[in-house]
Amino acid sequence: MKIERHWWNGDRSSRGRRDVYIRTDGQRWEVEAQTGGVAGRSKLHVCPSQTSAQILADAWLGVRPGWRELVP
Repeated sequence: MKIERHWWNGDRSSRGRRDVYIRTDGQRWEVEAQTGGVAGRSKLHVCPSQTSAQILADAWLGVRPGWRELVP
């Protein structure tokens, strides 16, 4: 799976860090919301299309100032 988009909240602490990823293998799309960095917890949802993956990512991001998109 290739990371298409990645956002994080700018908090470098292991307890406060939040990330949202959109990944694809060209046919399958998935969105992951991760809390607490690599060792933290995450939720993963498979989406039928890029559009639906973006809608879900936007919903998880919400209106949160400070979120930054990282270039994969």
